[in-house]
Amino acid sequence: MTSIVVTTWSLEQTAPTDLVPAAEPDGEVRIVRSEVPSPEFSRFLYASVGGDIRWTDRLGWTYRQWQEQLDRPGVETWVAYDRGTPAGYVELEAQDDGNVEIVYFGLIPAFRGRRIGGHLLSYGTARAWDLADRWPGLKPTRRVWLHTCSKDGEYAMDNYLRRGFRLFDTRTEEEPEVPTPGPWPGAYPA
Repeated sequence: MTSIVVTTWSLEQTAPTDLVPAAEPDGEVRIVRSEVPSPEFSRFLYASVGGDIRWTDRLGWTYRQWQEQLDRPGVETWVAYDRGTPAGYVELEAQDDGNVEIVYFGLIPAFRGRRIGGHLLSYGTARAWDLADRWPGLKPTRRVWLHTCSKDGEYAMDNYLRRGFRLFDTRTEEEPEVPTPGPWPGAYPA
């Protein structure tokens, strides 16, 4: 099996004032919290957003593993809809030390390049900063962080930097090259 070199960058914000919101996109884009944990819907979002950029770590999860993740206190999924159609999502996860990780963020390929991503990232980051307001017992957010890698979309890093995230770690490693899992070949013109 061949391998590829992957660079992973970790970025953070350490105060709500670090967030530099993007302008709202034109059209009817709404962002809604998916309040009812649904493994089927979350797996659909994960596979649809990450299928062309080799998101594979959760593809083998069982229904129970998805349910356990979604039921954890401080885990939230916020979904962007363009005229009623899911366009992308951001998944937040509170950690015990007051950190909130943006675990997953991205758009379904057909919705990329339409200024939805900056708006969704801005909204999701703001929700990470006020996460404890919705979850009694959680520590107030003191830091919002995420990681992105060289397999992600070509505009991902620029979007994070424009939203006020700062780089705090870089790692490079080899990993097995796996084919993109989908959603299916040719689903979106290159």
